[in-house]
Amino acid sequence: MARYSRNDQAGVDLPKAKLDRESLRQTFELFGYLRPYRARFTAALVALFISSLLSLAFPYLAGSIVDAASTQAKGGAMTGVNRTALLLIGVLAVQAGFMFFQSLSFATVAQRSLVDLRRDTYARLISLPMTFFAQRRVGELASRLSADLIQIEDSLISVVPQILRQSTLLIGGVGLIAATSLKLTGIMLASLPVLTVVAVVFGRKTRGIAREAQDKLADTATVVEETLQGIMNVKAFANESYELRRYHDGLLRFLTATLRGAKLRASFIAFIVFALFGSIVLVLWSGARLLQAGEITFGELTRFILYTTFVAGAMGQFAELYSQLQKAVGSTQRVRELLREQGEVEVKLEPEPSEPLPRLRGEVRLEQVRFTYPSRAGVEVLHGIDITAAPGQKIALVGPSGAGKSTLISLLLRLYDPSSGRLLIDGRDARDYPLSALRAQMAMVPQEVLLFGGSIADNIAYGKPGATAAEIEEAARQANAHDFIKAFPEGYGTFVGDRGIKLSGGQRQRVAIARAILRNPAILILDEATSSLDSESERLIQEALEKLMRGRTSFIIAHRLATIRHADRIVVIADGRVAESGTHEELSAIEGGVYRRLAALQFREEAVLRKDF
Repeated sequence: MARYSRNDQAGVDLPKAKLDRESLRQTFELFGYLRPYRARFTAALVALFISSLLSLAFPYLAGSIVDAASTQAKGGAMTGVNRTALLLIGVLAVQAGFMFFQSLSFATVAQRSLVDLRRDTYARLISLPMTFFAQRRVGELASRLSADLIQIEDSLISVVPQILRQSTLLIGGVGLIAATSLKLTGIMLASLPVLTVVAVVFGRKTRGIAREAQDKLADTATVVEETLQGIMNVKAFANESYELRRYHDGLLRFLTATLRGAKLRASFIAFIVFALFGSIVLVLWSGARLLQAGEITFGELTRFILYTTFVAGAMGQFAELYSQLQKAVGSTQRVRELLREQGEVEVKLEPEPSEPLPRLRGEVRLEQVRFTYPSRAGVEVLHGIDITAAPGQKIALVGPSGAGKSTLISLLLRLYDPSSGRLLIDGRDARDYPLSALRAQMAMVPQEVLLFGGSIADNIAYGKPGATAAEIEEAARQANAHDFIKAFPEGYGTFVGDRGIKLSGGQRQRVAIARAILRNPAILILDEATSSLDSESERLIQEALEKLMRGRTSFIIAHRLATIRHADRIVVIADGRVAESGTHEELSAIEGGVYRRLAALQFREEAVLRKDF
């Protein structure tokens, strides 16, 4: 998994991949997203090549100015100097134009292709089945949409163009240096490899320390995240000082690693300055001797020094560019892994119109259903479940925690498919229905309602995208939510905050019920929809749920047995099996039955609570 570190934009220090034929092939496959913009990308490459060649013309013309000036000093005219200077200014102007076009084009192509890649990656991500998400961390997946794609973007905008540019400068510079003076070329080539090797060694050590420092900083970020998420517990236990010490200790470890890195970088900079300028002094000394011997001119010496600077700069860039290329290849591999995953549905911006599924009657039957979670192979959760629900019936699922009730709900929603046995809807295997069309006729009101960060109206309309304001308001009225919504200054336009934090638990539940009402499902699933609420909120929600369940096949998970007394059938799940099934009266009459024991225990606890209060 990617570690949080020094990528400034994403906050992640991405792992590097080995550069080989296969990894590069996968990278170039992903770069197929450039295809729609290949004309402009090609033009940008041409502009890059031309601007690089024009860069190589600068030392040549600068040397010509020096030679012309030397000639003028001996009695010649300034015409040659002026002409060469004007030519140099013209070359620089043309180069600036090509560099502007190249930079803008690379940025445009990269951003447009990355938008396409981000869209397709996100579409594939949300199309994947629950088995995929059960084995991945959210942070890892978010990293692929942020850090990995940002690294690919950086590669398209800077790394690839820079590799091409520096390669042109290196090859062209060495060739022109050799054409200027073979003796000085030998001296220069003898010193630059030493500098390059030292730069690579120092670079690796510096990156290692930087990674360690950022790991320490990531640890402090974890402390902050944990503290803020559990701020109520921090304050309840008066542990502010304890958390501050934890954060301070983490910062000290980060500081120690950072200072070690600073010391190494300072040493490296000092060495490079000494060695680089020492090499230039050596070249100048050798050049001066050749100049004195009449083997080269002042202009040739100037060209040589400038070309040497170009070559040294290009060689110095390659170590960092290679590191960035490794990261880019690693990023493309991780993104391609995601794109190769098989989605359960095809997600498009504009879905192709298809024939709608006729409204389901709502008959549901589970026949000898067994199930094992893919992430827990060998541990069977459900053992031969048989349940039948006639259209419009209310089926309550009760039992101790961990009995398998939530797993049954996941199977009904086809978040998973049975390991064996069948789920039949209206007499047809659920797997034979188009998945999106089947889920379009289902709705769920969960125990922990997740609202999105938009307005109340947006959250209700999530059940039916494109719903009118009148439809949203009518759904809210049926859910007993209209009154509290209108009490807000902004009404239905009130923003609910992150995960609905600005609303109370009862208000969030009623918004979720309104969302389900607007969807008008044939099959309804209620997962502990009235738990952890005060009496008034529970009464309002229970009334709304009764309206919602009319004429729909409903599956109700409930721990509070008082809320399901009037269900058409109560199914008791214990240890992944159907232990009992019947009405409240029938199950209450079973001597030593699971339901009777649970009901007696719960009603006794409620009586004690009423007496105490």
